[in-house]
Amino acid sequence: MRLLHTSDWHLGRTLHGVDLLDAQAAVLGQLVRLAAAEQVDAVLVAGDVYDRAVPPVEAVALFSRTLAELAEHTTVIVSSGNHDSAIRLGFGSRIFTDRVRLRTELAGIGSPVLLADAAGPVAVYPLPYLDPDSARLALAPAAEPLERSHQAVTSAAMELVRADLAGRPGHRAVVLAHAFVVGGQPSESERSIAVGGVDSVAAETFAGIDYVALGHLHGAQQPRSVTGTTLAYSGSPLRYSFSELAHTKSVNLVELAPDGAVTVTAVPLEQPRQMADLTGTLAELLDGEAHRDDWVRATVTDRARPERLVDRLRARYPHLLNVVFQPAGAAAAAAVAARIATEHSPRDLGGDFVAHVTGAPADEAELALFEQAYAEALAETGAA
Repeated sequence: MRLLHTSDWHLGRTLHGVDLLDAQAAVLGQLVRLAAAEQVDAVLVAGDVYDRAVPPVEAVALFSRTLAELAEHTTVIVSSGNHDSAIRLGFGSRIFTDRVRLRTELAGIGSPVLLADAAGPVAVYPLPYLDPDSARLALAPAAEPLERSHQAVTSAAMELVRADLAGRPGHRAVVLAHAFVVGGQPSESERSIAVGGVDSVAAETFAGIDYVALGHLHGAQQPRSVTGTTLAYSGSPLRYSFSELAHTKSVNLVELAPDGAVTVTAVPLEQPRQMADLTGTLAELLDGEAHRDDWVRATVTDRARPERLVDRLRARYPHLLNVVFQPAGAAAAAAVAARIATEHSPRDLGGDFVAHVTGAPADEAELALFEQAYAEALAETGAA
């Protein structure tokens, strides 16, 4: 069986205030074409379809259009993530019974979507995002709530999956889960799901499943192996922060053999716009023609802040997103804070401030000015 695994579309998200809907439409169009070209048996979307619980109407329209286009070629199985509103994402799920399967309710855990190929049946178990505060009650086997942790509620969900799978001899098994599995490498753009300081689930929790299609982390990766079980993140199809600059964005093409053996191939997605994180003096940054079409973050290292800094950079880089002014050689903020905690001389503190801001030592006139201002302030408060 051939499956296409994706996640973390985050429709409706912006990047430093820039609307990403056109870029998202471009990468989802690639996904639709890939599903058709590879003749996949199903597309698996492991949560975070939307970026927020109440998505903009344009994001809802894009999701609806993408579902319709995918359903022309294959079955689409979607589960909810921590950014989604399970109720809103799951609207209409009871009438989508053929090519589109939305699973967002805890009550549906343990009830699979059944697929089949020439080698036999495959049971796909989409787990909605398991918020410990609600799932610990809904998934408790008795009146006593489960422990308030991702590990406890995911383990309980997997017990329901295994109980159903035990009654399906000869079925290969796939699970969709939106979770932070131990060993995964996060980026800055995922929203924390920590509860009590812990946000992770052990890979062994999913033992006994042939393929676990993970969502939540934005970098494509396989966190760790469990005997007989392949776990993989597809990552987000688009870069959502500069911390993802080095990511190769992709989707996972999954081959599920008749004996349950799994082969995962990451298929790169062309990014509608590249990213560049540039550092240098303003003159250095304005030189040349590179990165004109990229989303750019610029760190400017001149000793003094140049005039009209942002306007001049934006004229050179039309898609400039962020500017950081960081003079070369400036004292580290932590070192300055440590000095402030121990120094009492306004002359020394003033000198440190000038060095931190400009990257150069204060001159005698500046130091004298700090001393004078300090003395006048003491006089005004009567503390002199």
